[in-house]
Amino acid sequence: MTMSMAATHARGKKAKDNIFVMNARAQEDAKLNGKENVLNGTLGSIMDEQGNIVFLKAVEKEYLNLPRNEYVAYAPIAGLPEFLEAAKSECFGESRPDAFLSAVATAGGTGGVHHLVHNYTNPEDIVLTADWYWGAYEQICGDNHRHLETYPLFDAELKFNFEGFKAKVLEVAAKQENVVTIFNTPGNNPTGFSLTDEDWDKVIAFTKELVANGKNKFIIACDVAYIDYSGEKQTVRRFFKKFSQLPKEIFVVVCYSLSKGFTLYGQRVGAMIGITSDADVDAEFKEINALTSRATWSNICRPAMRTMANIVSDPAKLAAHETERAEYCELIQERARIFTEEAKELGLPCLPYCGGFFLTIPTEHAKEIVEELTKEHVYVIPLKHGVRIAACSIPKKQMHGLAKTVYNVMHRLGHL
Repeated sequence: MTMSMAATHARGKKAKDNIFVMNARAQEDAKLNGKENVLNGTLGSIMDEQGNIVFLKAVEKEYLNLPRNEYVAYAPIAGLPEFLEAAKSECFGESRPDAFLSAVATAGGTGGVHHLVHNYTNPEDIVLTADWYWGAYEQICGDNHRHLETYPLFDAELKFNFEGFKAKVLEVAAKQENVVTIFNTPGNNPTGFSLTDEDWDKVIAFTKELVANGKNKFIIACDVAYIDYSGEKQTVRRFFKKFSQLPKEIFVVVCYSLSKGFTLYGQRVGAMIGITSDADVDAEFKEINALTSRATWSNICRPAMRTMANIVSDPAKLAAHETERAEYCELIQERARIFTEEAKELGLPCLPYCGGFFLTIPTEHAKEIVEELTKEHVYVIPLKHGVRIAACSIPKKQMHGLAKTVYNVMHRLGHL
């Protein structure tokens, strides 16, 4: 019998992440066969057309020229006040909800999801999300002794499956008071799908009906990590206005990240932003989540917070930043268009892409297909029910013909 010193609940946990494993394999292949001969579509990081990671220029300049103390001093547990205001401003844009709005700094968007699960559900509760989801949701729930369950994201017409969502919510609501649902939109990871304004209208109307029963509270969690690469800045943010003056039993928490929009992936900075019509819920949000921060990572990376706050408070810097970011947004969407158009011509199935970093080919044979693709020096990610391709990291010259390569592999394996 294997010796273990871990507590019972911790035994058997493994931190190996398949995405980083596949990325390491791609990098090793590139060393052996040349970077230009290897297609690496694994990580959610923007690469330029030469295959180099992008550091947006306004962010790089601001970050590298901070005063000395900004690099080394502690930040307040809840985050720098200027950063928290900047996060709300950047997150909502022109669609700031009419409600109490408070923010707490987190370790990336991931930290916000962690706090949400930890503080708004009880041990053994169910947390709900769509069946196409970022794998860390399951790990966060499991490590907090919660259970992630899903509803089908797509209906038969590959549109948002509102009826499937509604049925699953009612099932969970019958078992527990707090119903927590994570929406990864716009630009869902892994599909690139986004809820429409009409989808949000249905979701909000239903949640209002649910909480009117007097038995349930509803927490809408919005993971908006990819919002800055999902379309025109103000257009993709319009849905936030729909969270104005909701019943006090409906609480919205937005998990906002600097990883993508400010290309500060490794700095691990984000903010969870609470939206509520109730002053007590707002005050509680700030207190309990700041305490959980203190009890986990203590405080957040000060230089990244200061960098973002400085840019957002300076109109010229912000304009330059947004101009460059919009160019990369268009580049990623152009790469995705190349793939989806070529896939359509070939008859290769592809889930609806609206924006964000990734697109997905649905299949029940993902592991076999991905392993076969590595023989062609193509590295992508196998999911439970599909193959994820990082449009953010694949240059256009490599994106041309990728659908054909995938099609040929799937045809060769008999999986089309």
